[in-house]
Amino acid sequence: CARLSGGTVKCWGRNIYGSLGNGTTSSETTPVTVSGISNALYLGTGPDHSCSVLTDGTVKCWGRNNSGSLGDGTTTDRNSPVSVSGITGATKVGGGNYSSCALLSNGTVKCWGKKGVYGYLGDGNLGVKTSPVSVSGLSSVSDGEAYNHTCVVEGGAVKCWGDNAYGKLGDGSTTNRSTPVSVSGISTAAKVATGS
Repeated sequence: CARLSGGTVKCWGRNIYGSLGNGTTSSETTPVTVSGISNALYLGTGPDHSCSVLTDGTVKCWGRNNSGSLGDGTTTDRNSPVSVSGITGATKVGGGNYSSCALLSNGTVKCWGKKGVYGYLGDGNLGVKTSPVSVSGLSSVSDGEAYNHTCVVEGGAVKCWGDNAYGKLGDGSTTNRSTPVSVSGISTAAKVATGS
């Protein structure tokens, strides 16, 4: 997907879950316009869903929702954008494999979707949450990114949670974490990126 300078969003590719957001489930080899979004500020994508922060600080998502990753209180796939429940003041959004997270202007983070055994949502609990929950212990986050795990920058430190296969949370272990843990030896970070 791409956010255009005028605030619209275009997507292309596989669309069996409505991941293109154009009201259909037909795959497209060229970009199509996402329905009903004209004021996108930021765009975050997962493997089968996407989310956009709008200029008013709200978030809309579309695509696969079997794990609640669209945040609309359901597990129903959506081929057009739906509003994420209870999010205001969002500045950035990221989509993971089974969840999504939003960075809010007050420095906190909210996530929604599948917690599972990995603790993707960072609130210390497991299961599925189809509406946003606050990530534990964060108050001054400036940047972040989500995939199978989420990492954020807070005061120069990097904190991560979720799936810790191969030690990707950086805390010296391979133990999955359902709340944020500090990455060892990092104190002056400005940005963070995650991969699979």
